[in-house]
Order: sequence, then C-alpha cells, then structure tokens
Amino acid sequence: MLFFKHMQKLILYFLNRVEKVGNRLPDPVTLFFLCAIGVLIFSWLFSMLELSAIHPADSRVIEVKNLLSLDGIQMILTKAVSNFTAFPPLGLVLVTMLGVGVAERSGYIQTGLKVLVTSVPKSLLTATLVFGGIMSSMAADAGYVVLTPLGAVLFASVGRHPLAGLAAAFAGVSGGFSANLIITSLDPLLSGLSTAAAQLNDPEYVVQPTANYYFMVVSVFLLTFVGTWVTTKIVEPRLGEWKPSSDYQVSTELGKITASEKKGMWVANLSLLAGLILIVALLVPENSIFKSADHGLKPFFESLVFQIMILFLVAGIIYGVIVRTIKSDKDVARMMSDSMSSMGSYIVLAFFAAQFVAFFNWSNLGLIVAIKGAAGLQAIGFQGIPLLIAFIFVAGLINIFIGSASAKWAIMAPVFVPMLMLMGISPEMSQLAYRIGDSITNVCTPLLPYFPIIIAFAQRYDKNVGIGTLLATMIPYAIAFAVAWTIMMIVWILLEVPLGPGASIYYGG
Repeated sequence: MLFFKHMQKLILYFLNRVEKVGNRLPDPVTLFFLCAIGVLIFSWLFSMLELSAIHPADSRVIEVKNLLSLDGIQMILTKAVSNFTAFPPLGLVLVTMLGVGVAERSGYIQTGLKVLVTSVPKSLLTATLVFGGIMSSMAADAGYVVLTPLGAVLFASVGRHPLAGLAAAFAGVSGGFSANLIITSLDPLLSGLSTAAAQLNDPEYVVQPTANYYFMVVSVFLLTFVGTWVTTKIVEPRLGEWKPSSDYQVSTELGKITASEKKGMWVANLSLLAGLILIVALLVPENSIFKSADHGLKPFFESLVFQIMILFLVAGIIYGVIVRTIKSDKDVARMMSDSMSSMGSYIVLAFFAAQFVAFFNWSNLGLIVAIKGAAGLQAIGFQGIPLLIAFIFVAGLINIFIGSASAKWAIMAPVFVPMLMLMGISPEMSQLAYRIGDSITNVCTPLLPYFPIIIAFAQRYDKNVGIGTLLATMIPYAIAFAVAWTIMMIVWILLEVPLGPGASIYYGG
C-alpha cells in the first residue's frame, strides 16, 4: 500500500513537471522552423565530415548534400512554394474539409453523432462514445470539434463527470485515430509514403491502401474495450463526483432531436447510403472509372478523398435544406468558407512542416541513417518483435513533438522502412507499427493542433483545467492503448495473420 502511495506521488510530481515544461514550449510553427534550421546546419556539418553510405540495393555511394551551399540555397529559395503546395497532407485535409465543413455547419454531423450516443442504454454509453470517436476518423478531424464536447454534455446529462465523457471521446478520436472499420483518407496517404520509401530498396514495391485493414478492423473493438475500461475504472474514480456550478443547465445544452432533424437525418443518410452503393457498383465493371488499365484500384484510392468530400457535401446540403440551416447556395458557400477559415492555423503550420520535410529529404540524411541504422541493428542482432516494439516507442516519442501523422511518416518512412526491410520486415508491417506509435501518444501531446480546443471545452465545466489536468486525465489511456495494442501486434505476428489483403508481415514472405 505504501508503495502505491509513493508511486502516486511520483506520478503527480511528474505531471506537474510536464505541465510547467509544456507551458514553456514554443508554438508548433516555431518548432518546425527550428527543425528546418537544424537540418540545414546538420547537412553542412555532416557534408564537411564527408559522411556517406553504400546503398544496399545498387551499391551507390550516398553522400550528405550541403543545403547551405550555393546550389542548396537556390533550391531552398526556388522550391519553397512547390514544397508547400505539394505537401501531401495539405490538399487532402483541405479538400476533405470542404465537404465535412458543410456537413458539420449544417448540423448533420452533430445530429448524427448525437443519435449514435443517445440511442443506446446508459450502460453502453461509454463504449458507444469511444467507438464513435474511433469511427469519426472517417470524417477527418470532425470528431475533435463535434464528438469531444458532445461527450462531456452527454455524461453531464446522466449525472456523470463531464470531463470523463470528454476524455472518453477524445481517447477514441485521437488515440484510436488509425483504427476504423472502413478505409479512410489516412490509408492511401500513408501507403503512398510507404511505397516511396520502400522503393528506395525495391523500385517495384507497392504498398496498397488496404495494407493494414484486417489489423485495424480488429483494433476498433480492442480499443473500444480498453478505452471503456480506463474511463470507468481509472478516470472517473480519479475525477470524483462532479458538482456543477449554479449557472450550468444540462437540459438546455443537450437539447432534443427535433422532428425536422430526424427527417433530415433519414434523408441525408439515405443519400449517403445511395452514394456508397453507387461507388461499389462502379467498382464492378471491367472498364470502371475507378480501375486502371491493369484493372487495379489505384484510381479509386487516389480519388477517395474527393469521394469523401462529395458524400459529406451532398448529405450536409440535403440535411441543411430539410432543417432550414441551408436556405440558398450562398449558405453552402459561406459554410465552405467558414470551414477553410478554421483551417488557417493548420495551413500556416503546413508551410513550415513542408519545408522541414523537403530539407530532410534533399539532404540524404534519412537514407544514410537508414543504411547505417540497419547495419548497426544487424550487428547487434536486434530484430523481429523487439525491434518493432522499439519502433513503436520511437514513433510515439516523436509524435509528442510533431502532431501530423502524414508529416511524421514523410520524415520517418524514408529512414525506417528501408531499414526494417533490410531486417526482413515488410513495409506494411513497418507502417502498422508506426500507426500504433503515432496514435497512442496523440492524447497526451500539447503539440496536437486540437489540444488547446480540448482544454477550452473542458474549461466550460471546470475553469481551473489546464494542460496538466488534461495530461493527467489522458495519460492512462495512452499507456493502456500502448500495452493492449502492442500485445495484439505480438499475437498477430506469432500467428502470422495477414495485415490486410495480400499484405505479409515479412518482407519477401
């Protein structure tokens, strides 16, 4: 008993230190700028030291490119705009948000999530909330701004601590971001980066967007169970009884689903279902618009983001017209504009992140580290499951400092995918391990773009909530998700279950 009391004190001390350090961190934009400057300096330093490596695939000598040379500086100046416009996550997120923005601002997404979490028994409320959060990744980042505050309202409405509801929803939305029952825009995005990295070793290698599908489907149910357990057994007891302020009114915040909202949901959902059926039907013909000349589904996956945008746009417009939140085309245009306005900080961040990623790729530092790292790991015999566990830890650690899943993978894939291929681990398996590490620390990094928004939601119920409070609430989810997900990965490997359609665990297997 005394041991646990000492541990509790140590954890509280640690969280207090995290809060102080977190308050002193610079803005993520500044961090990316400093990282970019660091790459420039290291490229100059290691080029002076003549650092190089022999490429294992074609025996080429890979040297560090000095980005502070005349050619390097010219490249930095002339490619700044194209680095930004070609940054993979930028267009994907903005296009998706055009449709999701209309669906959100018309009330369609909010009502849909409300239906999901209010139409189940109270005993299943927590599990449904976590499950809804995990599934919300199919609508990009909508879950952060819709489901998270709704989770707090729902818990408060049944007399439970609203911060526990907020935490459960946030854990699902953020900690379970990679998992889903369907292919989301994240899958083709990561697979494209994995393909590019794998082709450094094997020019013909292609990672399909379905590479991790089987594993991620099972992960939905695992994380739903774990998130529910953490909420009811750890988070709620720690928060204690909630005593609302005198001016808080639960009933007015929760609201009821009106007849017009129900009708709007039915018709909008039918349109969404019709759209999905149409897409599936278009996949059948041999000369389908979603099939390439070799009958592959590359056009389908490359257009997936646009498909998601159209589906949500149509559903949002139909819902808005029925409930009268949309009265003319001007309302639709305004909703799209408002959606883009809300992405302003992300666009600024993307510019500096794009420069950093480009500088890192140009310098060849990633490729050299991959080659030398693989050689070092081979020399010490560090491979297989222990290697993947270590990789999950590294990905989770880096995620604390860089929030974007695609931005991190754009940096890490050229380093780790070739390295792990040389150790006999397939790019699909490397990508899966990365997705685990990238997700588990989402809930406890102040650098997550939505972290300040979550704090603002929490402060509606407790004005004293700060970074430390939120971190203390979310760290149990991060630990539990990490342990459970890693154990599942180990079992998956031992049983040699396919990661997805045609996706093997081992390279060449």
